[in-house]
Amino acid sequence: MISWPTWDEWLATLPPDVRDSALSLAARFKELGAQDPEGWARSEISENIPQLARFMVLRALWRDAISPWMDASALYDVAAARRLVEAGADPHDVLLVARAGAYEAVVATVCILDEGGDPHARESDPGWHLSETDAECNPTGREIGGLQESLGETDPSGNDGADLWE
Repeated sequence: MISWPTWDEWLATLPPDVRDSALSLAARFKELGAQDPEGWARSEISENIPQLARFMVLRALWRDAISPWMDASALYDVAAARRLVEAGADPHDVLLVARAGAYEAVVATVCILDEGGDPHARESDPGWHLSETDAECNPTGREIGGLQESLGETDPSGNDGADLWE
């Protein structure tokens, strides 16, 4: 088993400017609610993976597509859900079904983005990729990938999406 240095030990090995960047990045991850801010920052610095951009994409998907289905008021925006509740269905169960559907749609979406192209397309058809940009929308040259592998760990509840299946 490989033993990794602690955060402080790792920081001590870095040049001052890189150490400052790592500390700033970890603080930003913490501010955004990451469960392991130092781990995300260490990966971005040491592996040159655009982890902050990855985290922010996944955080936005949770916030805008999955988490709204934790609020019972969302049921009244969908006629079929409203009818189920009015017919006696448990609102919590209807929310769980809607939230699980939203989660599965997000999983499919991030898998499609990660795939980089339609596997059923012709070789001459275009593909795609998601790229990191700076604050002014200038490309940094770093591709954002592996979204599916980090979707669970960016669950704002800290449950890795496990509460979707209660």
